[in-house]
Amino acid sequence: MKIIILGAGQVGGTLAEHLAHEDNDITVVDVDGSRLRDLSTRLDLRTVQGHCAYPATLREAGGDDADMLIAVTNSDEVNMIACQVAHTLFSTPTRIARVRASQYLTRKGLFSQDAIPVDVLISPEQVVTNHIRRLIEYPGALQVLDFAGGLAQLVAVKAYYGGPLVGQELGFLRRHMPNVDTRVAAIYRRNRPIMPRGDTVIEADDEVFFIAARKDIRTVMGELRRIDRGFRRVMIGGGGNIGERLAETLEHDYQVKILEQNLERCTHLSEHLDRTVVLHGSATSKRLLLEENIEECDIFCALTNDDEVNVMSSMLAKRLGAKKVLTLINNPAYVDLVQGGEIDIAISPQQATIGSLLTHVRRGDIVNVHSLRRGAAEAIEAIAHGDSRSSRVVGHTIGEIKWPEGVSVGAIVRGREVLMAHGDITIQTDDHVILFVVDKRRLKDVERLFQVGLSFF
Repeated sequence: MKIIILGAGQVGGTLAEHLAHEDNDITVVDVDGSRLRDLSTRLDLRTVQGHCAYPATLREAGGDDADMLIAVTNSDEVNMIACQVAHTLFSTPTRIARVRASQYLTRKGLFSQDAIPVDVLISPEQVVTNHIRRLIEYPGALQVLDFAGGLAQLVAVKAYYGGPLVGQELGFLRRHMPNVDTRVAAIYRRNRPIMPRGDTVIEADDEVFFIAARKDIRTVMGELRRIDRGFRRVMIGGGGNIGERLAETLEHDYQVKILEQNLERCTHLSEHLDRTVVLHGSATSKRLLLEENIEECDIFCALTNDDEVNVMSSMLAKRLGAKKVLTLINNPAYVDLVQGGEIDIAISPQQATIGSLLTHVRRGDIVNVHSLRRGAAEAIEAIAHGDSRSSRVVGHTIGEIKWPEGVSVGAIVRGREVLMAHGDITIQTDDHVILFVVDKRRLKDVERLFQVGLSFF
């Protein structure tokens, strides 16, 4: 595909990195020449320096024959106008825009072919908020991903010493839980992927990705690690867009406190939140944390836009007695460095957002893409179409299909039924197939498998 990416910041740069490795024709546009030089020295792509919404800049970037425009600059307005220009002057088939301000997102009819022609809206703050909400709902999980409208979920947990399955073969899982159908999609051991087989033995500290129907998730988690008691008290460091949205989505089910250093922002939060306790002060203040009984806090979420503040406040909160800490890290390179020690969960907003963007870039009928292990792997939900003559997968059993190396099938969602991927299951048309791709170089092969031959049309 010929794709123009507007904005060479962290989201644009990370997306360019993903797509350039997959043989797409990528052009990145930004006003900052140093960012573009950094990308062009590392990746095989074109760069254009200029204002991202100007018609001349878009024409120079190849707007006349681009398949897709992805506008992810830091300005909502620039992103929207760029989509308008691409539609009006170049008839670009697909236009994706990052829009962060909720004031735009709550107005019906604003984004349509007759108004602002944006095909897909990406709101990073909402994506990250949903991600954190799921982690709070499932204490002990490192990542929780929805598929097929939430009917199936893929969950990552760390196996702990003393867990019922540690030291056992995966084949034991089915015998131990005969009434629960689940499948381990992948295991990461010392940061290296292991493709699971029935005789694979789970070791302590393994990062285990398993898939199951939503109703069975908690049961399976209990086998892999000791179940953390449900969270009740949540403290949020930082009252920015993500902090406010998280408080808003949690405050009716949890006891929520939010710490914000800016007095004007505190006033805004207290006026817009119903039950959340809003506190004026720094999340790195030991005195304030102790006054607010941090030792009784079930989870502390550091969500400011400053990585250093997030890391330091999380470490302080943990040492003062917070049961669990979750930290937002804007620099993806730091995520692996901080997670697993005193910081229980580190979240990269870029990686969370990339999955939403990749969903619309993949070929074939790919309806969900989730970036895993900070981009090292992907979980994909693909819909099977056609029949045994026009499709490489429909009418064949999972065991018959020659899957690319490094790809495992986790589950199939058929209607509202979740079927674990066993070799004798035949894939039918309209099945949602959930795949785990450890080797991202095989993504093109996966897409080709789910593309329908011309005879189908």
